[in-house]
Amino acid sequence: MKKYLLIAIATLFSMACNKTQNHKLEDGKWRGEFSVSDQQFPFLFEVQGAATDSATVYLINGAERVPLKGITYSSDTVTIPIEAYDAILTGVVTDGKFEGKFKKLFVDNDEGVPFTAVKSDAPRFEVATSPVTTSLAGKWDIDFIGQNGDTTHNVGIFNQDAAILTGSILTNAGDLRYLEGALTNDGFRFSAFAGLSPYLIKGKFEGNDSFTGEFYTTRGVTKLIGKRNADAALADPYSLAYMKKGYDRLDFTFPNIEGQKVSLSDPRYKDKVVIVSILGSWCPNCLDEMEYLSPWYKENNKRGVEIIGLAFERKDDPEYVKTVLSRLAKRYNTTYEILFAGKLGDDATAKALPQVSKIMGYPTTIFIDKKGVVRKIHTGFNGPATGLFYEEFKQDFNKVVDDLLAEK
Repeated sequence: MKKYLLIAIATLFSMACNKTQNHKLEDGKWRGEFSVSDQQFPFLFEVQGAATDSATVYLINGAERVPLKGITYSSDTVTIPIEAYDAILTGVVTDGKFEGKFKKLFVDNDEGVPFTAVKSDAPRFEVATSPVTTSLAGKWDIDFIGQNGDTTHNVGIFNQDAAILTGSILTNAGDLRYLEGALTNDGFRFSAFAGLSPYLIKGKFEGNDSFTGEFYTTRGVTKLIGKRNADAALADPYSLAYMKKGYDRLDFTFPNIEGQKVSLSDPRYKDKVVIVSILGSWCPNCLDEMEYLSPWYKENNKRGVEIIGLAFERKDDPEYVKTVLSRLAKRYNTTYEILFAGKLGDDATAKALPQVSKIMGYPTTIFIDKKGVVRKIHTGFNGPATGLFYEEFKQDFNKVVDDLLAEK
């Protein structure tokens, strides 16, 4: 009798261990899908070090790998923090299947976006049986047509390796960052998820040099019309925002991360070239810009150049602001001042910078000469996902600064 009792106890212990293990993420690649209305937004991630205290989930979009740390387990629930965007992936893992929701913590009582993921090496999109022979590679003029008929001109830049696609779409406010996709039988698909919001793009070729399609987000759908154009370009980024008539200087004082008042008129900025970066911790293109500016500043500030970040955040609660901006500065090892300029909203930048015409997008970068005169205002940022456009941005940025430093 004792023998059978011991066997029963051992069996129950084994079952309990297996149950615990089945409710945890396992190392390897995973493929997931967000469910939004009647659409499925595929996304990929990889888990490393699942059995350790330093487990990391990497969101994958083409060449991009976004690390997510601090994974926690509570009973049968796993939570993956997305600190950069104040969000989480949370749900239950059962027998290699992860089901849950993507939630934005800054939204009160956010219902979340449901998703399902399985441990798998499957590609983002199923390989088409007979992929279209038309190539998407190159530059495209792409019109985004809203539900009210409003049209915005953007630029697509795509790469193609057999039926696999990568690239990005540039807007005057920034780019859609790393898109990854594949050809279909009559067109193409793209998707991306880097922690802020999932994207899905569907396109159908209309001949070799045009396509129609849809751009899906969690907020809705936008129609697309694409025309191949090797010379595709956006509006001049220096023409979209400007100083109002009668003004040529900025004048502001805002608190830094520690709550101390910092002014553009402080001695630290006198007789120096100053770059003012209008940003938000919630803005992917702003993060791309900061990833470039932070090391650039360390290499160049001794030449007589300073940077000030003006952050507009979702909340104006001091503790919230300190948390998100401290996290931002730590992430990029930023040593220039980041100031809280106000709560995000339509008139936020107008209140903070009344000398400037309407700010058209985040980030916006303002170049000030050594005499304190605003010389250029650049709207948007072409990040590393844009390839050639990113290289052109860096060359232009450095030329503007070099020219200002060379002035007497």
